[in-house]
Amino acid sequence: MSREDDKNKEKRQYPRIEANAYLDYNTSDKVLLFHTIENISLGGVSIRAPLVEEVGSIVEMSINFPEEDSVVEMRGEVVWARIEEHARMGIKFIEMSEEVREKLKKLLARTNRIYSAI
Repeated sequence: MSREDDKNKEKRQYPRIEANAYLDYNTSDKVLLFHTIENISLGGVSIRAPLVEEVGSIVEMSINFPEEDSVVEMRGEVVWARIEEHARMGIKFIEMSEEVREKLKKLLARTNRIYSAI
């Protein structure tokens, strides 16, 4: 693990986990569907995307959990973006209601027991 990974891990309030889910999002001028989620937490999500948004962009998201036949909708802010071999970006959840937070927490707990204790 690099020093940068250690720093990012220290900043995270919630543990990141892998989940069988995908993310759709839209901005003011486009809709992008079926993005692979690399990892997710109660605080945000990292996705692979053919295009990345500018840091600071606000997106409307739908996180789809097909095994649970469930969707969670929320807003997010792009906090980092990398254009490398596989473009990726990190989105921090913002303005999340307690109802949405609890729904997401339950879905994450079904995926990984670590969220059962939070």
